[in-house]
Amino acid sequence: MSDKEKNISVLFVCMGNICRSPTAEGVFRHYVTEAGLAHRVDIDSAGTHAYHVGAPPDRRALAAAARRGFAMDEIRARHISPDDFARFDLILAMDLDNLALLREQSEPEHHEKICLFLEYASARQTEVPDPYYGGATGFERVLDLVEDASRGLLEKLRSSGA
Repeated sequence: MSDKEKNISVLFVCMGNICRSPTAEGVFRHYVTEAGLAHRVDIDSAGTHAYHVGAPPDRRALAAAARRGFAMDEIRARHISPDDFARFDLILAMDLDNLALLREQSEPEHHEKICLFLEYASARQTEVPDPYYGGATGFERVLDLVEDASRGLLEKLRSSGA
C-alpha cells in the first residue's frame, strides 16, 4: 500500500471471540505492523454469540500465540454489533456456521464483504476448526491456518491497493 491508497478495516469473527478470531486479530495485526501498514489497516475481532463478552482470549490460545511471538493480551471478547456490518470493509468468518449467521444478521448490501477467512490461505481447507474442546494441538493447528491466511490476506491487500 502506498500513501495514495485507501485505509481498510478488517473484522475476524468466530462464535465466542476467545479462540479463533482473537488469534486471527493478533496474528494479522502482527503481520500488518511488521509490514509498516498499521496506520492503514483497522483490525478487530468479534463473536456471533455473546458467551464471553469482556473475557480475554482462552489461556491455551494465548500460550500458543506467545510461543510464536504473537501478543493478544489486550484483546477482549465482544459480540458483533449491527454497526460492524457498515463499519468494516472485510468481515472474515472462521467457519461456515458463523458465515451463515453473519449473513443472516446483516443487510444484503453487506453480504459481498462477508467471506471465509481461509479464502486467503494457500491451504486447501475451508474452515478454521474450533479448538475449544480439544487439546493444545488444536490451538497450534489454528495458528498454522491463521498465519497462512494472514499472509495471503496481507498480500491481497497490498496487490489490490486497498
